[in-house]
Amino acid sequence: MQTPNVARRQAPGPSTAPGGAKGACPRGLPPIQVSSKTAATSMTSSGQRFGSATLLATHFRNAYRRLVRKLLHRPRRLRRSPALRNLMRETQLSVHDFVLPLFISEKVQQRRPIASMPGVFQLPIKEVADEARAAQDLGLQAVLLFGIPEQKDEQASGAYAEHGIVQKALRAIKSKCPDLVTITDVCLCEYMSHGHCGVTRIDGDHFHVLNDETVELLVRTALSHAAAGADMVAPSDMMDGRIGAIREALDDRGFDQTAIMSYAAKFASAFYGPFREAAESPPQFGDRRSYQMDFANANEALREVALDIDEGADIVMVKPALPYMDILWRVRERFGKPTAVYHVSGEYAMVKSAVEKGLLNERDAALEIMTALKRAGADIIVTYWARELARWLED
Repeated sequence: MQTPNVARRQAPGPSTAPGGAKGACPRGLPPIQVSSKTAATSMTSSGQRFGSATLLATHFRNAYRRLVRKLLHRPRRLRRSPALRNLMRETQLSVHDFVLPLFISEKVQQRRPIASMPGVFQLPIKEVADEARAAQDLGLQAVLLFGIPEQKDEQASGAYAEHGIVQKALRAIKSKCPDLVTITDVCLCEYMSHGHCGVTRIDGDHFHVLNDETVELLVRTALSHAAAGADMVAPSDMMDGRIGAIREALDDRGFDQTAIMSYAAKFASAFYGPFREAAESPPQFGDRRSYQMDFANANEALREVALDIDEGADIVMVKPALPYMDILWRVRERFGKPTAVYHVSGEYAMVKSAVEKGLLNERDAALEIMTALKRAGADIIVTYWARELARWLED
């Protein structure tokens, strides 16, 4: 039987143009047609050979345009100028997003730099009101106060003393900046002689932080802050049930308008080191892992947040920030509650160190970090860069 003629599809390969010019054609594109004159000319000098290559590139580009006639989606259209990028920006930072931490010490007569946190100081009580006013003049809306007492003991008595360091700072700030939101850290570690966040009991080689006994002191501390003028109290101790106990006590004493910002998901972290120098609060024995959270646990963090909301927290916080952006996002999405994040001392110090070595631009790095935190769900960002950010955003 005679085999019928079948048109065979030629395998793709180089096409030969008249005059010997060769060029590989991508599958589906027509072969280039080069005149004998052009091809002959292209062999005379390197400049003319370049002209032939340009002709080849132009051919393929035009052929591609014919093949893909309508490229409908070109996201780069909206990135081609600064004005367009600004118009399309989804996450906008504002000076109103930031809270400035302040450290006030009974031990200093003039501001003392904190070596591990460049640009951060311990302030004497006589300077704190002016510092707060300067922050307010930059457009910042709130400060977060940490106190360092002259004396410490095992009952943290300086935390809830009527004339304690934070109580005095509150009165000074409110006398000069009545509209500035004052938030106070409610914890006992700065006031305990052993540096833990609660009342402890030693059993041989083991120690325990006693939950309910600690909550009683936290309630007293929160009440004393409210009485001194705090707009918001921020329990950071991670004791069970402290939000409900503080909310009930505040309401019973007539402070029903005093808000609670709960450190709801506070993890036992390696990034707190510089803060402990600033607040003079490193634990003298053991660590804080029996009350601060395991950094491996996400579902537990959501349970902790849910409990604090049920107990009356107005704002919930995730701490630290960058290593826990997944937690921040899940908290914001799950609960829809006003959500804060604390960009902590170690995170700040790492960038400062890289800046000192010339590895990073501080402004660019800080703005990128803050934008990422807000994009991840933060309504409020506690940061040691708050003053600088206010200036950078203004510029």
